[in-house]
Amino acid sequence: MKILFLSFLLAISLTTLSFAQNSEKENLIKLDLGWEKALLDSDVEFLENLLSDDFIWVHNHAGLIDGKPQVVASAKRIQSGQAITTKSRTSRDHQVVILENTAIVTGYTLVDRAPSPTLYNFMRTYVKTNSGYRLLGNHTMAIPEEEIK
Repeated sequence: MKILFLSFLLAISLTTLSFAQNSEKENLIKLDLGWEKALLDSDVEFLENLLSDDFIWVHNHAGLIDGKPQVVASAKRIQSGQAITTKSRTSRDHQVVILENTAIVTGYTLVDRAPSPTLYNFMRTYVKTNSGYRLLGNHTMAIPEEEIK
C-alpha cells in the first residue's frame, strides 16, 4: 500500500513538472512572438525591457552584429519618422529547450520587405532573471530561396 501511494505521488509530481515546463515553453514562444512584434512596431519600451544589456545579434554569417544600443536606436529612428520597408514578420515552427535558467528558442521567420520576402532561421537565447526572461542572444540566417522546402 505504501509503495502504491508513493508511486502515485511520484506520478503526480512528474505530471505537474511536465505541465509547468510546457507552460513555460508556451510563455517563451509568446515572449518570442512579442520580440518579433516589437521589431515590426519599433516598440522601444518593449525592446529596452526585453534585451539584456549584453545582448548580441549575429546577422547572416556575421555580416552584421548588433547589440542592444543599436537595436533600440534603430527602433527610435523609426519612431521618429525614418522609413521602414518591413511589412510583416511571421514566425513558425518554434522549438524550445530549457536548461535551468537558460532557454533556447528556434524556428523560422518570414520577413516581408522590399524587394522580396526573406525566410530566416533563428536561434535565440533567453536567460531567466528575477524579473523574468531577458533576451541575451539572437542569431539569424537567411535561407537561400533554392533551399526553401
